[in-house]
Amino acid sequence: MLSRTRALFVTRDVLFHDGKAVRHLSLRGRHQIGVALAGALTLGFSAYGATHAAYSAAAATGAVAAPVSGVEVAKMERRLDAMQARVGTIRRVAALHARRIEQRQALLAAAVTGTGDARSLALATLAIDPHADRIAADVVKPLTKVEDRQLAQADAAQTLLDRRYAQTTATLRKLGLRADRIARHRRDDAMGGPLIAAASAEAAADLKADAQFRTLFQTWKKLDTLQQGVIAIPSVQPVQHLQFTSNFGIRSDPFRGTAAMHAGVDIPGPVGTPIYATADGIVDHAARQGGYGNMVEINHGKGIATRYGHLSKILVADGTRVTRGQLIALMGSTGRSTGPHLHYEVRIDGHAVNPIPFLTTADYLLAAQDRALRAIPVSQDGPAPQD
Repeated sequence: MLSRTRALFVTRDVLFHDGKAVRHLSLRGRHQIGVALAGALTLGFSAYGATHAAYSAAAATGAVAAPVSGVEVAKMERRLDAMQARVGTIRRVAALHARRIEQRQALLAAAVTGTGDARSLALATLAIDPHADRIAADVVKPLTKVEDRQLAQADAAQTLLDRRYAQTTATLRKLGLRADRIARHRRDDAMGGPLIAAASAEAAADLKADAQFRTLFQTWKKLDTLQQGVIAIPSVQPVQHLQFTSNFGIRSDPFRGTAAMHAGVDIPGPVGTPIYATADGIVDHAARQGGYGNMVEINHGKGIATRYGHLSKILVADGTRVTRGQLIALMGSTGRSTGPHLHYEVRIDGHAVNPIPFLTTADYLLAAQDRALRAIPVSQDGPAPQD
C-alpha cells in the first residue's frame, strides 16, 4: 500500500508561463502528499458543514425527526406499553363475550330439552368487568348484539321452565307427594365469584342480564333436581297388559266374605307373566312373606316403596339395584291367592296408598323421568308406559 502511494506522488517537473517568461517548477513527492491531505481536509469540513446545515433545515421543516432525548424515549415506551395493554384487554374481553355467548346458548338449549351438565351451565352466569368492557366496546359490538337476542330467548325459556316446574309439582300433589320431598339435593349447587360494581349504565345492563341468566340457570337446576328425584316415583306398568280384578280399598275378602282392607290392586294374567320394576330402587325383600307368598319389595327412596306379591319365581335378590322397567319376577299364585295374578302395592312412609294414580301417571311426569334417565342405562325389556 505504501509503495503504491509513493508511486502516485513521484517528483514532477512543471512548466508554466507567468505572462512574461516560461518558468520551471519541480514538485517533490512529499510536497504533493501535503497538498493532497490539505485538500482532503478542506473538502471534508465543507461536506460536514453542508450536511449539518441540510439536516437542521430538514428537521426544522419536519422532513426528518430531530434527535430525541432519554425522557422522550421513556414517554414513547410508556405509550407503547399502554397500547399493548389496551390491545390485550380488547382481545381478552372479546374472548369472554364469545365464550359467554356459547355458554348461554347451551343453557337456552338445556331449558328446551331438559338435559344438560349443571357445572358447565353454571358458567353461563359469567359477568365481565365493566371497565374492561368499555375499553373493548367498539370491537365487541357485534357480539353484544347476539347477546341482546339471547336475552329475549331467555325470557321465553324462563316461562317454559316455570310452566314445566308447575306441571311437575301439580302432578306430584295428585300422587300425594311434595316437591321438596322428591327433589334430590346435591352438593354441586355452590356458586360464587368476585363482586363487580355497576359503575355505568352499560355495566348495570350487563349485570342485569347476568342476573337474568343466573335466575334461568337456578330454575333449570331446581327442575332438573326435581326430575332426578322423580325417577323414584313408580310410573310404569308392572305388566305388559294392564287390567284389574280387584281395586285398592275396602272389599269383600275372597276367603271369608267379610269386608276387609285391600292394600293394593290385583292384576290377572297367566302363570309366568313377566313382572317389571315400576321405578328405580333397591330390593329390600325378595323371598316368601306370609299371605303375599313369594314377594319382592323395592325401596325407591324418598319414603316410597312398591310390593309385588303371589309370584311364581323371583329373579332378583336382596340388595339388588334395579332400574325402571327391569324384569324382576314372574307372575304366579303363591300365598293367599285364589288364582294367578299380581298383587301390586305402592307405599309411602310405610303406609299403603292407592296405586291407580301411579299406574295412570300423566304423560308429563313420564317425560320428566325420561329426560332424567337419558344418560342412565335402562332395561329395554319392560312394558311401555300407560297412555
